[in-house]
Amino acid sequence: MRNESRIIVVGGGIIGLLTARELAQAGAEVTLIEMGITGREASWAGGGILSTLRPWRYAEPVTALVRWSQLRYPELCAELIEQTGIDPEHSRDGLLILDIEEAAEALSWGRGHAMPIEVLDEATLRTAAPEIAREATRALWLPEVAHIRNPRLVKAVRRAIHRPVRVCEHQEVVELLIADDQIAGVRTRTDVHRAETVVVCAGAWTATLLERLGHPPAISPVRGEMLLFHASPGLLRQIVLAGSHYAIPRRDGNILFGSTLAQTGFVKETTAEAKELLHEKAVTLFPMLRRMPIGAHWAGLRPSSPSGIPYIGAHPNIAGLYVNAGHFRYGLTMAPASARLMADLVLGRAPILPPAPYGLDAPR
Repeated sequence: MRNESRIIVVGGGIIGLLTARELAQAGAEVTLIEMGITGREASWAGGGILSTLRPWRYAEPVTALVRWSQLRYPELCAELIEQTGIDPEHSRDGLLILDIEEAAEALSWGRGHAMPIEVLDEATLRTAAPEIAREATRALWLPEVAHIRNPRLVKAVRRAIHRPVRVCEHQEVVELLIADDQIAGVRTRTDVHRAETVVVCAGAWTATLLERLGHPPAISPVRGEMLLFHASPGLLRQIVLAGSHYAIPRRDGNILFGSTLAQTGFVKETTAEAKELLHEKAVTLFPMLRRMPIGAHWAGLRPSSPSGIPYIGAHPNIAGLYVNAGHFRYGLTMAPASARLMADLVLGRAPILPPAPYGLDAPR
């Protein structure tokens, strides 16, 4: 069977969903092809923190995408609520970082990027977050950091694009069709879809799909596992980061705790070892969680890339082929800007950000 489409988006995570939405809103005819169910891989598995965890550690191209997206998210969520009735629960609860060895660097970065950051002494910390273990005596406070309920976000975007975008689920793209150095479409296990423009937003699977073209982007899967605790609303009032682990409050009282990092290829199964580690870290940081039942334990595959800078741009050798992938643990965080920038490049519009740092041939 052959299907015709002007633009094909491969991959139905939040990057692919928002890219398809941006293109469709500009009037393009778009087909989105997803190997499973839209939004059920890394976009579903993440915590939804709309900031890099220690933003002063990241390259400016990452910061630029994050800051643009942070400003866009409230408006995007309002649009989605109006269009679909689904509330993605954008919540600006702030971020507490309990290790402050980099306080001077953090404060300097905050001043340079118009991001409020302050140091809390022990008394202020106890007032702000009495549920944290007594061992924590100082913290950095980033009051403007928000989080989003990512399963609700992907559901809302999926519903919002229902009519303008043709969505094909459970269709794995197994081949990019090339004719005379020009993209001609894609082949799935059951169909051929023809198009003169293809945007690959396949997350951790992107490099595998592009491998036969030579010099694929350096994207590889990194497994992360998380726990969900059933708790009471208001028990945790801020996002809390301690070392490599973080806790995120949801409006219904549930608390997410994550995460782990493991190089396991495309193996996504959870492990008893990670569950035990996360539980121990969680109850040490928040003793009250010892009384709270674990509601869920899951894993996802993050699409890592060197320096965390995603690939957003045209393929250097194949006309009409584009890539928007490699966001590692910040796909949700950078999604609105990444989708807008990708649409700008595909449609020949003035880009929202200088695109050179995200090019497939850009140094990382």
